[in-house]
Amino acid sequence: MAGRATPDAWASRLFDMATLKPVPSRLFRSDEELAALPASERIRYRLVSAGRRHHANDNIAAFVREGELDELKAEVQAKMQEVLRSLVIDTESDHNTQETAKRVAKMYVDEVFRGRYQPMPAVTEFPNVERLNELMIVGPITVRSACSHHICPIFGKVWIGILPNEHSNLIGLSKYARIADWVMSRPQIQEEAVTMLANELQERVRPDGLAIVMEADHFCMHWRGVKDAESAMVNSVMRGAFLKDANLRREFLSLLSRKKP
Repeated sequence: MAGRATPDAWASRLFDMATLKPVPSRLFRSDEELAALPASERIRYRLVSAGRRHHANDNIAAFVREGELDELKAEVQAKMQEVLRSLVIDTESDHNTQETAKRVAKMYVDEVFRGRYQPMPAVTEFPNVERLNELMIVGPITVRSACSHHICPIFGKVWIGILPNEHSNLIGLSKYARIADWVMSRPQIQEEAVTMLANELQERVRPDGLAIVMEADHFCMHWRGVKDAESAMVNSVMRGAFLKDANLRREFLSLLSRKKP
């Protein structure tokens, strides 16, 4: 296709992660040479070849092939073992840390960062047959994420307000939670996470108005740094009718139950 960079052209922009020097493009010209690379480099090659961003909060599932997540976990395990060694932890004789590198690799790839490596969960959509156009609110949905600055946990609640129209797609109540979990299970900052969730819901539901509020505790503040255990972050995204209609916005905010147990 005219104007599209070829794989070799993109590959020439790759860097060796140890030396930070450009890797010669010839290394990536054959399937055999690609197959000899670690899974992370093969996945990165596909992303760069396609001109796709792969930041911490990006989903890269479309570029991961069958079996590569297991390879990726093995790769992370080996490197995590070196981290433990650099922390001067004797994992051979310390029974508590003998399997730590393996556990951490599984946790990152299969659990807390799975929103990067798994495709969007299947979501059944229904036409708005009854032409519903009244405010609906879903929440609080419990969400878990991680700060991309320190890889510390983020625990919070999300409330979603939808003002549908006759052309909107309606999705089941549990699907809001599944989509939120998929978006949040990545390293990121809260402000970007809420925007990404809004983008996904806007595209699927196509409402006249969309509102999202997220309140979360950040362990990068609780556990390290200032060690302030009381602070939480609240932010919101308002689109369409919620942005234009102050009364609708007030109604949504007044109906949120933000009481902590």
